[in-house]
Amino acid sequence: MENLYFAAAVIFVAYYLMILIYSGIHTDFAWIWFLGSVVMAAMGFFLKQKKENPDSFLQWLVYMFTVVFLVCFLVFVYLCKKVISGMRCNGKKNLDYVVVLGAHVKGEVPSKALKKRLDKAYSYAVDNPYTKLILSGGQGQGEDITEALCMKKYLLDRGISWKRLILEEKSTDTKENLEFSDKITGCKNKYTGILSNNFHVYRAVRLAKKIGYAAPVGIAAPSDSFMQIHYIVREVFALMKERIKGNI
Repeated sequence: MENLYFAAAVIFVAYYLMILIYSGIHTDFAWIWFLGSVVMAAMGFFLKQKKENPDSFLQWLVYMFTVVFLVCFLVFVYLCKKVISGMRCNGKKNLDYVVVLGAHVKGEVPSKALKKRLDKAYSYAVDNPYTKLILSGGQGQGEDITEALCMKKYLLDRGISWKRLILEEKSTDTKENLEFSDKITGCKNKYTGILSNNFHVYRAVRLAKKIGYAAPVGIAAPSDSFMQIHYIVREVFALMKERIKGNI
C-alpha cells in the first residue's frame, strides 16, 4: 500500500510541473498538487514505518492520520461528483435571460476560458433568438477594458444584435456577477440561465439559488481539456470556501 502512496506522490508532483509548463507559474491554485504530493509521501512514509516497526510509538499517529485522510477523501469525492454533475448542464430553450459570467481579459482580448464561454453564448443566442444575454464582469488587473465590454465586442463581431446584450460592468466575483445582474434586470424572478465553463456551473447555480434566483438553469461551456482535472479539484475547494462563508 505504501508504494501506491509513493507513486501517487510522484504523479501529483509531475502534474504540478506540467501545469506550470503549460499554463505558467501564476496558475491559480496550482500549489495544491505539490501539497498533495507531500501528503501522499507522508502517508507512504507512515505506512512503511508501521510495517517495519509494528511496536513503534508512531502507531497512534498512523491510525489518526489514516482516519482523517479517509474522511477528507470521501468528502472530496462527494464534492467532485457534484461539480461533475454541473458539467453536463445544457440549459433549456427560450430562456428570458442568460447571465454570461465573466473571465479574465488579456488587455482587450478574451482569455481562452472566456472565449469558450462566449462561443457557447453565441450558439445559444443563435438557437434562441428572443433570449437576452447579460454580460457580467468588471475590470480587473491586467485588463484594459471591462470583461463585459470585451464580451460585447466579441458577440457584436459575430453578428449578435446589440439590442440583445445587457452589460453589467462592476462585479468582481461570481456572487457579484449574479447580484448585480439581477439589480439591472430583475432576472432572478425570470426564466434565467447561468453560463460558465463546465467545472464552474454547479457552484454558480448554487450561488444563484442562495441569492434568490427562482429557477436558475446551468449552461456549461467547454474548458481546457488538459487543465480539466485541475479545474475540478480547484472547484471542490472553492465550494468548501463558499460553504464556510455561507454563500451556498
